[in-house]
Amino acid sequence: MSSALNVVILAAGQGKRMYSSLPKVLHRLAGKPLVQHVIDTARQLQPQKMVIVYGHGGEQVQKQLEAQADLAWAHQAEQLGTGHALAQAIPQCVGGITLMLYGDVPLTRLATIQSLLEASAGDKLGILTDILEDATGYGRIVRDAAGKVTCIVEQKDCTREQAQIGEMNTGILALPTARVAGWLSELKNDNAQGEYYATDLIALAVRDGVEIATVQPQDHWEAEGINNKLQLAGLERIHQAEIAKSLLTAGVGLADPARIDVRGTLKHGQDVLIDVNCVFEGDVVLGKGVTIGANCVLKNVTIADGAVIHPFCHLEDAVVGAGSLIGPYARLRPGAELAEQVHIGNFVEVKKSTVGVGSKVNHLSYIGDAKIGTGVNVGAGTITCNYDGVNKFTTVIEDNVRIGSNNSLVAPVTIGAGATTGAGSVITKDAPANALTIARAKQLTLSGWQRPTKITK
Repeated sequence: MSSALNVVILAAGQGKRMYSSLPKVLHRLAGKPLVQHVIDTARQLQPQKMVIVYGHGGEQVQKQLEAQADLAWAHQAEQLGTGHALAQAIPQCVGGITLMLYGDVPLTRLATIQSLLEASAGDKLGILTDILEDATGYGRIVRDAAGKVTCIVEQKDCTREQAQIGEMNTGILALPTARVAGWLSELKNDNAQGEYYATDLIALAVRDGVEIATVQPQDHWEAEGINNKLQLAGLERIHQAEIAKSLLTAGVGLADPARIDVRGTLKHGQDVLIDVNCVFEGDVVLGKGVTIGANCVLKNVTIADGAVIHPFCHLEDAVVGAGSLIGPYARLRPGAELAEQVHIGNFVEVKKSTVGVGSKVNHLSYIGDAKIGTGVNVGAGTITCNYDGVNKFTTVIEDNVRIGSNNSLVAPVTIGAGATTGAGSVITKDAPANALTIARAKQLTLSGWQRPTKITK
């Protein structure tokens, strides 16, 4: 897009019908704030300036977005309408086109916005309109006998005839920047809402001989705003359905397209299979032939070719090597890095640990702050005791070790290559390589011992 593009995103509304202390534009859809969807789409246009108009809950909005250096800010202290909001930002906009978007309208396609900008051509005023069977609640597009747009009339100001019009205003405008400041200075608030409407700019443009161009979206939901949590939930399902459609088209097998949630990016190879009720957050990469079982949550993970994640697993900030088997009911926490052909079984938790090629931790175990070599087998019920209440320590298990069931490995400790530890051991000192280490109390049997009996009171 030309460098002479300014984007103004209105994000000052309170959102009373959300019944929340969180500003409306910060409510999340597909894992990120509504306004972030709008910013991400606008950023692809490469504007010279992107201005966020903030007001209600402004500190929260700015804090959420402050790390994004390409954003400029304009404060709307009082919410006096869309025209008033635009007026706060327009001094920062110079030349070309000013595109006005809304922080609570998250799903407008990039292609739709590009069509609007092309139609406005820099000297026309572009409006994104839509035609609904019932346009109640929306401003109506009024045209003359020749079909040219003459003005927009808000619902509360419509005559009976105007209320029958099906073409509605989405509020998304592409404006010739050089004229906007002058038009804004002429806006009046003598309407049912007592507000300064940006839509009144259209009548002023017509008066000044500026041609009005209209573009319509491919789907109605592209221009839908969110005013309550019912609408938020509705757009969430629409968005997820679109993602599922894209995945299916790209060859991913989905057991049920209606039961997947992607809240970030999901990259994949061929022949990936995903069962029902899986959630993908952040950046997830699935290699060729990966299978994800039902009810799994994956956040910021990379899973290499041929790995199988069995049902009910939770993986976060982890790496899974090729051909590995995880779960069911396993948890990989941040810093878990598994090599090829690793088995992590049911009710096993791995945190900040590396596990070498072909090693297995199959049952009811906790592995934290550990370095596990290749060909290791960790018995059921084993834990690495990595925390003394203040500091964390590392457990090292070298290649081809066999850890007996119900072991406690008290870090810092090293189990040498080829070593075996006996079941029920509490290992507090390094275990030498190629030897059996047992650390448990001697078994005793007390003959003639009697169980206690209940005392009668």
